[in-house]
Amino acid sequence: MKDETRDRVEADIKDWAYLRELPDTWHGFTLQRLALVAGDCYDIYRYENEELHKSVTAYFHEETHEYKLRVKIGLIEFCRIEFITAKFDVFEALLRAQFETVLAGLAQFDPASIGSIVRDKKIMTWEAAKELPETLEGFTLYIRPAEPVKINNGSYIVIDYVDFTLESSVTVYYNIYRDEFFSEARIWNIPDVNYDFDSGTLSELEERLQTYLVPRLQEVRMRAEEEAAARRKKAEAKQQNEEAEEQPS
Repeated sequence: MKDETRDRVEADIKDWAYLRELPDTWHGFTLQRLALVAGDCYDIYRYENEELHKSVTAYFHEETHEYKLRVKIGLIEFCRIEFITAKFDVFEALLRAQFETVLAGLAQFDPASIGSIVRDKKIMTWEAAKELPETLEGFTLYIRPAEPVKINNGSYIVIDYVDFTLESSVTVYYNIYRDEFFSEARIWNIPDVNYDFDSGTLSELEERLQTYLVPRLQEVRMRAEEEAAARRKKAEAKQQNEEAEEQPS
């Protein structure tokens, strides 16, 4: 991040009354006053609930020169587009008006947040979803169809199996504009796409889940564990090299 960008943000948030007024805990989330650079972002503050694996971060994005709000649910991060603005005073007004609602919605599922298209698709009342195991191949069912999560670009997370230890997951989405289900995996939080779950109807998705879900989870776990082993090996080699360099000649 450029010095002038950092200086601009720090000038904006210096003596910021709103930041001082924020409660230390809010709807089960804990406040972190950050004021730090993370890549091309200046993270101002964050509310996090570690048990729920959820957080909300207010930040400035150097690439677009805008203030934004970043939401993390499980391993998935996205911006809440209604908070994006280049003007600091507008950002504060948006935060004052809507930030608590965002936190409350993360703390407890709000059926009112789900649009009519998803309701009409019968995703939330899908009978087959009741048969999804709570754990499968070492992954935990983190998001289920009865409580889908709205993200950006008309997409909802409807199924999310996650292993937080390996930072890996298999996620099924529904997009209201394409009227289509699709999937994405994450292996050590790096997206990995295939098209095995692409479907137009719940019945088609059910068939694809029966055929491909277990093999896909097995594949993701195998690749994540291989990467973990490679990282351990690299770390051990680095430590050995450092110890060798410390030895007197």
